[in-house]
Amino acid sequence: MELSFTKMHGCGNDFIFLDCLNGEIGDLGGVAKRLCDRRFGIGADQLLTVHPSKIADFKMEIYNADGGQVEMCGNGIRCFAKYVYDHGLTKKKELEVETLGGIIRPRLRGNEVEVDMGEPILEGRKIPVNADGKIINYPLEVDGKTYQVSCVSMGNPHCVLYLDDLDHLELEKIGPRFEHHLFFPKRVNTEFVKVLSPSEVRMRVWERGAGETWACGTGACAVGVAGSLIGKTERKLTVHLRGGDLLSKTAR
Repeated sequence: MELSFTKMHGCGNDFIFLDCLNGEIGDLGGVAKRLCDRRFGIGADQLLTVHPSKIADFKMEIYNADGGQVEMCGNGIRCFAKYVYDHGLTKKKELEVETLGGIIRPRLRGNEVEVDMGEPILEGRKIPVNADGKIINYPLEVDGKTYQVSCVSMGNPHCVLYLDDLDHLELEKIGPRFEHHLFFPKRVNTEFVKVLSPSEVRMRVWERGAGETWACGTGACAVGVAGSLIGKTERKLTVHLRGGDLLSKTAR
């Protein structure tokens, strides 16, 4: 099969786009595994596909590099808005996009795209984690060490923890331990954060099904929510990632 694709990235968080508006391609999970492979494929963190929607302007499907379908991707939907506009699929600069995480509303503002991620989910079983109530500064044992974690869903599950040293963090070792921990029934995206000031943090992220990525939009939002809830950071937060900076604003 010959496929036309577009490669895009948001702060180094990279994606392959396929247009499925005129018909389905088949096993998109299998296609994602082949195309996202960085040795034998195009190489990407995720495959994003564009579909018609009965309840929004478009529908976005998201497949991780391991072939698993997930609910939401913050950088992905920023790229999605630019993709459909630049390819002449819409003239709108404010969109409604159907995702497994609900209707998400990206807006094109000049050379930037901002996204209203909606209200975060804080109830444990809905994130989901295997505990009730808000999971704020929750003691979680991983590989014999107890971490204080805060969990939130931004349409997909996140686990946020704060460390003093990110440079020597063995992320390829510890990331999978969090991702596949029994506390997270649908696996989890994990943000390892160092606070630089009340308005600025540095972050490394391990995404389920993709490994370490250079940026994570929903992760930056989750860090903004968690930091404001536990009093570590302000509601307007600059998040420094390997691929660039993201600005997270948490509403009151």
